[in-house]
Amino acid sequence: MNSFSRSVDLLHRSLDVSTLRYQVSANNLANSEVPNFKRTSVNFESELKKALDSEKNAHKTMKLETSDSRHFQIEQPIDYRSVEPRRVVDYTSTSKANGNNVDAEQEAMIVLQTQLQYQLLSKMENFEFAQMKVAMK
Repeated sequence: MNSFSRSVDLLHRSLDVSTLRYQVSANNLANSEVPNFKRTSVNFESELKKALDSEKNAHKTMKLETSDSRHFQIEQPIDYRSVEPRRVVDYTSTSKANGNNVDAEQEAMIVLQTQLQYQLLSKMENFEFAQMKVAMK
């Protein structure tokens, strides 16, 4: 996979995760006064980093050859395309007397941060295509 298609694919995945994160934060914000509602967050970046690091370090490690498909595979590089965003519900904390753990101010800040991140990612994707357009001229 060339660097252009890999960059565009990573940007596209990041835009999708930002959209999901916005929806989850909006849902948290809408339910901030519902009794016993628990806050949900989206985890993606740490797993993506782990996959990218494993691909980068794959050529540095010794490859284990197996003679049977049932043998354990050790230190196989993780394909970044297999990483999916994961919704995580926080059942451990309670910040209000009604059992709800959503802080409306914090969720509003996450919504704003997600909007800015989405704008930045879309500008980065536009830049990638602008570079390709210049190269094709």
